[in-house]
Amino acid sequence: MPDIAKTPEELLTEAEGRMAKTEEALQRDLATLRTGRASPALLDRLQVDYYGAATPVNQLATVSVPEPRVLLIQPWDQHALSAIEKAIQRSDLGLNPSNDGKVIRLVIPSLTEERRKELAKVVHRKEEEGKVAVRNIRRDAADHLKALEKDKKISTDEEHRHLERLQKLTDAAITAVEQLARAKEQEVLATR
Repeated sequence: MPDIAKTPEELLTEAEGRMAKTEEALQRDLATLRTGRASPALLDRLQVDYYGAATPVNQLATVSVPEPRVLLIQPWDQHALSAIEKAIQRSDLGLNPSNDGKVIRLVIPSLTEERRKELAKVVHRKEEEGKVAVRNIRRDAADHLKALEKDKKISTDEEHRHLERLQKLTDAAITAVEQLARAKEQEVLATR
């Protein structure tokens, strides 16, 4: 049952905020895709078994990009070096770490044409998931607005005006999702 205690403005503000969070989530998701260029975001989801606790790499080490295709991982605690190396080897990144006793170097190989096309499909899938999430937010807000009109809390004209505004918010969010996906797709398909 929709919460009809909210005003239409509150519903639209809430929907806009949820749509913005969807865009941010998509941006974070796309940042973790490997593109042939080194990016610290590649390691964002990597968990290291550090003294029995799953810990993100960025909480154990400094991750930098000294060259376009090299990630440098410098642990603050040298005891974490082998744990980080093992976590990278076990991950689905497909990267081979090089450990010199102080730092770990990850050389990012060039992507094959086939792998680029696979990654482009992943980008499209994530884009579609983002669009579906935005549309679900629109549907929820529209249902709330219709319930307000049905319970005579707002007039039919107000409902239509707010639904039009909701559609404009939705269109803007969908456009932002598409732009994020296009930029990532171009990055993935670019040959270096």
